[in-house]
Amino acid sequence: MPNLPLAGLRVLDISQVMAGPFCCMLLGDMGADVIKIEPPRVGDSTRHSMGFRLKGEDSPGFLALNRNKRSITLDLKDEADRDVLYALVKTADIVVENARPGVSKRLGIDYDTLSAINPRLIYASISGFGQTGPWAQRPGFDLIAQAMSGVLSSNGFPGMEPAKNSIAVADLGAGLFATYGILSAVIGRQASGQGQYIDASLLEAAMGLSIWETTELWGTGKAPTPIGSANRMSAPYQAVKASDGWFVIGAANQGLWLTFIDVLGRRELQDDPRYANNASRVVNRQALIDDLAPTFLTRTKEEWIEALLAAGVPAAPILDYGEAVESEQAVARDMVQMIPHPVEGEFKALGFPVKMRGTPQEVRLPPPLINEHADEIRRELEERGLLAAPAEAVR
Repeated sequence: MPNLPLAGLRVLDISQVMAGPFCCMLLGDMGADVIKIEPPRVGDSTRHSMGFRLKGEDSPGFLALNRNKRSITLDLKDEADRDVLYALVKTADIVVENARPGVSKRLGIDYDTLSAINPRLIYASISGFGQTGPWAQRPGFDLIAQAMSGVLSSNGFPGMEPAKNSIAVADLGAGLFATYGILSAVIGRQASGQGQYIDASLLEAAMGLSIWETTELWGTGKAPTPIGSANRMSAPYQAVKASDGWFVIGAANQGLWLTFIDVLGRRELQDDPRYANNASRVVNRQALIDDLAPTFLTRTKEEWIEALLAAGVPAAPILDYGEAVESEQAVARDMVQMIPHPVEGEFKALGFPVKMRGTPQEVRLPPPLINEHADEIRRELEERGLLAAPAEAVR
């Protein structure tokens, strides 16, 4: 098989929990050699963070975020272990860390220190609020970022308690944006020969994904409020209730709207000035849904979905995660993979969300056991003359 796009790049993953490990896993999936550097004994805190296990000591959360990586434990407060890190930096292209701002400098592993060792180094810091600004030292978690970015205020249903987005949009978004920054820096380095410092945060990831919400704010002068499953820019575009339960519809433009009301047998709505165009339907969204509700109750959700799809109007059932991962489309797109593991035997994990035809991805390495590759990594450094032999015994 041809080399994957990032084959030949080495990543040092000095991160824990979600955003950093997710970023580094994406780089590993694309072929990078990812070395996960963990604290001795306990390792990445996510190894022990979830309330359930499969067979081994590592939590399913850790397994989900750390495929295609090798593990070595280093105590970065220890001079000898820090020298091992410095040796690895000489061989690396990318470093990813997600400590609170200032911690990496105190440890002597900050960008200025490491780029002096390797000027081509691309160094990404992921934090709750970024490296600068009055909130920089605040602890950052996904929930905190959702609260302080505006996401929490606009999620859920009117009049109900605040509802967090169940997907960790701030954490995973920060990982995605960091990956985007890293790959941009890799391309830029081809011309400049120099590395670059990347500063990503959970707060800015959540804000960066708030396209419709900020558009509504600046367009109307009012902060967005919760609207349930509806869309801020289109109507009808939300969940509706059939005789046997809920499903979703998306008549998101004028052509679809006209086809939609034809399927529903509600052509008289075409002449209602409240629903004349998308803008007026958005303004009168609740009245529109109230008008449509009795019609939807006349048939089952399966009957409505079949009729709407046949006419070209987007509609879908609401699947739970069990149904979603077992759906014929997810199966056809290999969105569930069985990953072999030395302790678990095999476990299920999400597949690759982007397909590469010329260089298809694969799970080359299962999530590593803690310190599993220490001897191998130290031996590589010895062979390159970057670490004195014999190496210290495995911790």
